[in-house]
Order: sequence, then C-alpha cells, then structure tokens
Amino acid sequence: MKVTRIAYSTRLNAGKYAALAEQARRLGRVRGEVWQRYGSIGGVGSGLRDREVRDRWLADGTHVRFGVLANAWKETVRDAMADIAANLASAKVEVRRAIGHRTGDPADRKRMLTALKADRWAGDPFLARQMRKHWKRGRNRTDHQIVVRADKYNTVVDGRGRLWLAVPGLERRKMVKIPLSTTVAPTGTLRLILRGGGVEVHYQIDASQLRSSQRPCGDRAVGVDKGYTEALTDSDGARHGSRLGELLAAESDRSKERNRRRAKLRSIANNAARRGDHAKAHRITVNNLGTAKRDRQAARHRAQVRTEIFTAVHRVVDKAATVVAEDLTKSFAGRKTLGRNFNRRLAAWTKGVTAEALANVSERRGSALVHVNVAYTSQTCHRCGRLGRRNGDRLHCTWCGVVWQADVNAAINILHRADDPDIALHTPHHRVKQILQDRTDRHRTRLPVQDSSPATTERRAKHPNRSATSKE
Repeated sequence: MKVTRIAYSTRLNAGKYAALAEQARRLGRVRGEVWQRYGSIGGVGSGLRDREVRDRWLADGTHVRFGVLANAWKETVRDAMADIAANLASAKVEVRRAIGHRTGDPADRKRMLTALKADRWAGDPFLARQMRKHWKRGRNRTDHQIVVRADKYNTVVDGRGRLWLAVPGLERRKMVKIPLSTTVAPTGTLRLILRGGGVEVHYQIDASQLRSSQRPCGDRAVGVDKGYTEALTDSDGARHGSRLGELLAAESDRSKERNRRRAKLRSIANNAARRGDHAKAHRITVNNLGTAKRDRQAARHRAQVRTEIFTAVHRVVDKAATVVAEDLTKSFAGRKTLGRNFNRRLAAWTKGVTAEALANVSERRGSALVHVNVAYTSQTCHRCGRLGRRNGDRLHCTWCGVVWQADVNAAINILHRADDPDIALHTPHHRVKQILQDRTDRHRTRLPVQDSSPATTERRAKHPNRSATSKE
C-alpha cells in the first residue's frame, strides 16, 4: 500500500516560482484538452489509453502548440486520463447501487453488472440512462500542477545541509532548483502543486515504512459510529477524537466572522469603484481581500482535523481485528431541514476524511473493515430491537424503560448488523424499517418466523439475529 507525503519549499525565489507557474499554466491547457476530447463515451469510455492519445498528438502535431517539453505534456496526459478513468469508476459505483435497488433477480443483476464492468452498458437502456445521469462530461481548470517523472529530476544536499530539488523547466536542459524544508529526499513520480508563492511536492512511499504500520491491531470485533462532537464512538462506549467538534465549531465561527468582514470591505471597494475612486478600491483589494493568509489558515485547520481523525481511528484499531462501520463514501441527504449555522459546522468533508482514515489505517495495520447498512441504528434500542424516540444525543426506549446514549447505542447496533442475515448493505431504508417492525410484532405475539423455507432456515442458523434473540 502507498501513502502520500508532502514536502514544502522554503524561501523560494520569486523568479523561479513565476517560471514554474507559467509551466503549470501551459500544462493546464493540456489537461483541459484531454478532458474536452476524451472525457466521454468516445474517449476513456471506449477503452482509449493514454499512450494512444500521445501517439495521436505526436502524429498530428497537437503537442507543438502547448510549448512545453515532451515529458511534461506526456505525463500530464497520463495523469488526466487517469483522472477521467477515476471519474468513470466513481459513476459505476453509483450505477451498481441503482442496479441493486432496481431488481432482486440474481440473474438479471449479474447480467447488468457484467455489462457494466465490461463497458457494454450503452446497449442496455437502464444502464445507459444511469450512466448518463452519473457520468457527465467534466471540465478541468487545473492550472497549478506539474507532474514530474521519477527519472527527470534529481536532489542534492548543499554544504549547509539544505535539500534542493531540481526539476525540468520550460527549456531543454535547464533545471529549476527548489529548496525544500525537509532532509528526506522525495522518491518516485512527483506532483508539484503551486500555492501562494510556494511549492508543495507530493510523492508516495510504501506504507510499511511508516512506524504506525508496525503497530499490531486488536483481537476483537468493534462497531463504530461517526459523530460530530467526537470523531468516533465505539461499541464499548469509548469516544475517540473528542476535540473534533471543538475544532470544527471554532473554525466555522471564525470563518463566518471573517467572511462577514470581507463582504463589508468588498462592498466598500465596489462603491468606491462606482464613484470613480479606483485607487481606494485597488488598495482595499490588494491589502484586505487577499487569499494567502486565508489559505494558510484553512490548510492548518484541515491538517488538525485529519490528525484528530486518524488518531481516533488508530485507537479503535488498537483493540479491533474487525472494524464494523457505515459506508461513509455513500452520498445521502437528510430529511430534516437544518439551520445554516449547523450545516456550516457539520463540515461534510470530514466524512470523507473519516472514510479514508478507516480504510487506510485498517489496511496498513492488518484489521478488516466491514461496511454495513446503518439505517435506523441510532433509533433502535440495541437491547430489545424496538424503535425508540431519539431526542438529541439520547434514545428513549419505551419498551425497556431505559435511556441510552445515542452514539453508543448506534455503535452497538452497527456491530450487530454485521451478523444480520436480513439487512444487506444496500437494503432500502424503508425495507429496513419494515423488517424491524416485523420483528417487533413477532416479539409481541410470540409468533414464529414467517419464512420457514429450508434456505432461510439454514441462513438464520448460520447468522443468528441478535436483536430477535435478546432477552425482553
């Protein structure tokens, strides 16, 4: 497994930054051209490869008008084609979910999944309609990145112990030397990202080299529920990443106040420009409406949140050989209308960071990550299996007469879902509710299981339903 590391430039000369920025701008045109020509069914969707694109451009002379070295535009073409392929794969994930919702016939489902995998979906009306819905032609406006092949750069340490990275410029055999703030030389293919007068050098290393990868995982199965005030709550009742809510709330409130002030200054600048006082408008724009400081603060906040979430996941894996969790890569919309402040503080991007951390840490440390359907896990009593009343962070079970902490209760239910034979990962939420209500009715009337077919009986024997067999 590979993980990404970032090295930063230090005190980079303005002339060097301008040269790199011009190269990145020209390579941005290459990316845009690739997306425009090949980001559809007739391009990557038809199985076109980046080498074929390079051969075409060399044959018809397309590469000449970009004004960059051959290796630079070829690597950019390869990177852009990989982005389009990833976009296509992401659309296919959504289509697979749509197939699961559309049909319960195993043969029909297998036929559609096979056609989707083999890129023969254009002949099936349903698949074609779903692909048009989820895979739309994209546009790429990235003009601040340079991809450098592993054999096209070199590193050297000067007499004062500083590490310098030399990368190709716009002219042949003329390198641009970048001073780095680290003593560890980057390896492999590099991605240079230009921001605010500096350069970020992104590269990948083997995860086994990391010290955290050597930590052993636990020996139990643990369910986890994602929260807001803390990153994760596990089925043992422990909370991990308790500073997450404070970080998100503080940054959200600070961002709200900063944007309010910026809006006021922008209004003053616009009024001055309308009056003809362009000097005042220019001074406000240059001195008060810049983005360098804002971007630095946002990057620092993102780093703090990632550290908090990854640390929380490591603590869960310390005691778990199997981590049972919600599929956080799935997009969904809540049915409640929340206030603007709450939506802003919720920071949906942290959901993706948590999903990345769970997958990354579990794979590196040898634990298994199991995704389950979490519909109604926060509204169901884990002791009796009945739907209760959720009020804030508390769940009131009228049958048991107990008030549970909602996140702990949800984590226990998530752990139980891993052994539930009736509720699959993509079972619709309304079907999940019906299953839970049917179980409640059988509890009340003491009726046996209605489906007594041999296949169902055998499946239930292998996967006992914990909710149905719990004590009343």
